[in-house]
Amino acid sequence: MDNPQVHPAFSTPATHIFDDDVAPTEALSDVRRSPEQLHVRYEIDRTVAEIKRGKWKRIALQFPDNMLPDAPAVCERLSRQLLHDPLKPVAVKPGSDDSHQTNNPGPRKLFILADTSYGACCVDEIAAEHVSADVVVHYGRACLSPTARLPVIHAFTHQPLATDAVIESFKHTYRDYDESIILMADTIYASHLQNIDSILKVQGYTSIFTTNIVHDPSSPLPNRTVPESVYRDPEKLGEWQLFHISDPPDSLLLTLASRVSGIRVYPTQAATTGQVMAVPAVSTKAALRRRYGLLASASTVPIFGILVNTLSVKNYLHVVEHVKSCISAAGKKSYTFVVGKINAAKVANFSEIGAWVVIGCWESSLIDSSDFWKPILTPFELELALASDDARVWTGEWKSDFQTILDAAARHADGGDSVKIHAQAEASAADGEAGYVDSESESAPPEFDLRTGRYVSHSRPMLAQFQSASANHHDKRLQGDGSALVLRPKGDMVSIGNEASPGAEFLQLNRTWKGLGSDLEIEYDTSELNNSVAVEEGRSGLARGYLSVHSATER
Repeated sequence: MDNPQVHPAFSTPATHIFDDDVAPTEALSDVRRSPEQLHVRYEIDRTVAEIKRGKWKRIALQFPDNMLPDAPAVCERLSRQLLHDPLKPVAVKPGSDDSHQTNNPGPRKLFILADTSYGACCVDEIAAEHVSADVVVHYGRACLSPTARLPVIHAFTHQPLATDAVIESFKHTYRDYDESIILMADTIYASHLQNIDSILKVQGYTSIFTTNIVHDPSSPLPNRTVPESVYRDPEKLGEWQLFHISDPPDSLLLTLASRVSGIRVYPTQAATTGQVMAVPAVSTKAALRRRYGLLASASTVPIFGILVNTLSVKNYLHVVEHVKSCISAAGKKSYTFVVGKINAAKVANFSEIGAWVVIGCWESSLIDSSDFWKPILTPFELELALASDDARVWTGEWKSDFQTILDAAARHADGGDSVKIHAQAEASAADGEAGYVDSESESAPPEFDLRTGRYVSHSRPMLAQFQSASANHHDKRLQGDGSALVLRPKGDMVSIGNEASPGAEFLQLNRTWKGLGSDLEIEYDTSELNNSVAVEEGRSGLARGYLSVHSATER
């Protein structure tokens, strides 16, 4: 559970340059597929039909890295089929649901988006807007997070699956033909589920529910349908076993494991090779213990960094504001960073930050912090980290969807533990005695780092600053005509633009290098004489033969 005590190397190993967070279904290769294979795999007919139905003119095609070799051929086939159906002028009423449709007649234009701004599972609206696209066609597996601006056509692609091996492995795993089992697969294998379901029921299984894809990350089974009994009572989901085809992302795995009775994952490699096996049960206890350890270590962090890892997911701005308010209410400071793809070198540049909170899609927000200098949490974990030790109870339930977090915050708006802390700070400002501020901080329960056991005295810098400001306000009222002596509060902090800044405080006290000229500034502070010197002209010329000042004068 110990975090690294030094900065990681600021370079990516050569072996990891092309690594992706989500394991691709197949490696990037030069395999050339036949036109018929491309037509079926990339759902050309359905895509063309939806483009025509939407009357879109500028279409962006987003491919993951492992599908880029097929991108030109897919684009060519789409263009060929759309060429014979040019757009005609359409009348669109302002403010109607069809306001996104184009009213410009003429041939359609297709654009290939090769490099995604964020994760491959997310729709890259930013890149699509660079070409003024009307719609995005997203290929491959997807998190199905709702987008904020552009309509999306999802083509999950039809991946081959060894159906016979999956059925035999299912029969080896579940001997009880009456057991309640949910059959689920990754989006790229979802088209095989109905066939597997029908064969298993013919062979005697009586209580199998096969999921269908829906665009609802807040569903008890994210983006999947659930049994009728679960719709009426979500707690009933805990009575079902889950058989999942293909390895799910870590965030989805933790979510599923915390809601069903048991989960078994038929691995992606076996799905492509046709291996028959008795699928073992998946345990997420070790992963949950590690996540709980990370959030517990972040409970005494004074400064949080908010990593905005998406600009496309709907409600991401509401979640950013919610996270900011939670951190502020706990008396801590937050700084917001907008990043693309997160890596250790990027976030290690900010040593002031004690822990990070990622605002991304519900699948990519869970990041393994083992390679990072400071822990990286999800918004759900942050809420637990900011709760007091007696209120921090984790049942093992996992939440990652934005809407679920916002709904829970709305239901418990007046009952948050961190809100009580902020209320205490406001009470200190309302109290009429300056001594109350000091007694308030002294009477607060002590905080200890759960990893080291050490006492932490500066975990809520903004709360202390708030109390200090209230003391100043009270002292000014007592001062009256200015003749009374005023004690300067101990909690004063460096301010930028009349706003307290723990980051600037860290820069002033802890950083050894503070920019060009900082060494002279230090001399000014410690010496009575001005030790600066005139600027001298240095060498000039080309790097292979610099000219000094004396040699240039002699010439």
